[in-house]
Amino acid sequence: MTVIPFDVQSPTVGDPDKVTRLLVETSRGDEAAFRELYDLVSGAVFGLVRRVLRDPAQSEEVTQDVLVEVWRLAARFDPEKGSGKTWIMMMAHRRAVDRVRSAQASTDRDFKYGVALHEPAHDAVSSEVETRFEQKQVRRALDELTDTQRSAIELAYYKGYTHTQVAESLGIPLGTAKTRVRDGLIHLRDAMGVTS
Repeated sequence: MTVIPFDVQSPTVGDPDKVTRLLVETSRGDEAAFRELYDLVSGAVFGLVRRVLRDPAQSEEVTQDVLVEVWRLAARFDPEKGSGKTWIMMMAHRRAVDRVRSAQASTDRDFKYGVALHEPAHDAVSSEVETRFEQKQVRRALDELTDTQRSAIELAYYKGYTHTQVAESLGIPLGTAKTRVRDGLIHLRDAMGVTS
């Protein structure tokens, strides 16, 4: 059996009675009938599969699988139960949906596996612990400052004020604001055990 490329230009199936006749002939092993059937339905099968899968490469693969299945299972086709076109298109739709379900199951399985095996990097955990410890240490050190020092430090380092803005905000001279910030930083350094 030679593989004939898909005719993407013909998304509809021709004469349904002809499809049924060719399918019956194919069921008897007639390769010429199958070639003609392939030419007649491959575009429509590809169009249906493509609408379900949206991926051209997978659509071609599934279309090929469907048409091979048509060749292998043609003997099971019963023209008394429906048209050949309906039988082939139902087979194509079922295969396309199966591919979507299979891909989704694979993605879900990979995701669950990845989540189950994911461990935060050791460095990330230790960094988080270290950061929290340092935050507690800074809070304790800030609590040890005088109210005036703490206010100056908070304005300068937490709110991003300049020394001039700190002085204006606290209603004190610029030199006094600088002194309070400097004294507060010295006290924080000593409280946290930082050496210069």
